[in-house]
Amino acid sequence: MKQESGIFSRMLAGGIIDKNDPDLPKLWKQVSQTIALSSALNSATDINQIRLQLSKIIGSTIDSSTIIFVPFHTNFGKHTTIGKNVFINHGCSFLDLGGITIEDEVLIGPKVSLITENHPTDPTNRKSLDLAKIVIKKNAWIGAGAIILPGVTVGENAIVAAGAVVNKDVADNTIVAGVPAKKIKKIN
Repeated sequence: MKQESGIFSRMLAGGIIDKNDPDLPKLWKQVSQTIALSSALNSATDINQIRLQLSKIIGSTIDSSTIIFVPFHTNFGKHTTIGKNVFINHGCSFLDLGGITIEDEVLIGPKVSLITENHPTDPTNRKSLDLAKIVIKKNAWIGAGAIILPGVTVGENAIVAAGAVVNKDVADNTIVAGVPAKKIKKIN
C-alpha cells in the first residue's frame, strides 16, 4: 500500500471511523475527486486509456501487463493496489476505503464486488464506517458476480465460484462456492 497519514492511515489500519471524525472532510474531498476522474475512466476507448485513467484514480501506475475492462467503479481508489498480469472484467465495483490488494496473475470476473466497508450494528452509530482490508493473493480467480466482504483474504491459486458471497478467508489452493461461501474442493 501507498504511504498514508492522518485519517487515511487510520482507514488502512481498519476498524471504526466515527461518523463525527473531524478528518472526514478530507475523505469526502478525495471521494469527489474520484467521482470526477471516474467519468474519464468509464468513457475510455482502449485498454491503454483505461490503465492511464485508473492509474490516476489509484495514485500509482498500473503495469502494462494488466487489463481492466470498463465500466469499473470505485468510491475512493487511493487504497487499491493492483499487481502485474491481472485481468479485471466488466462491471466490477471496488469499495476500497479499508484497502484492497490484488497480487499478480489474478483473474476477476465480471460484476465482482470487493467491499472493505461496513457499518456498526448500533443504530445510533450506524453512519460510522467499520473498515477491513481485502487481499486477493497471487493467481487467484474470482468468478462472475462474486462478492468479497471486508477483512477477507483469498489465498494463492484459490477459486471463488461465480455468485459466491465470501465472508471468511479462503485458504490457498481451495475452491469455495455458495452463500455464504464454503469450501467445496481442494486444488491439487
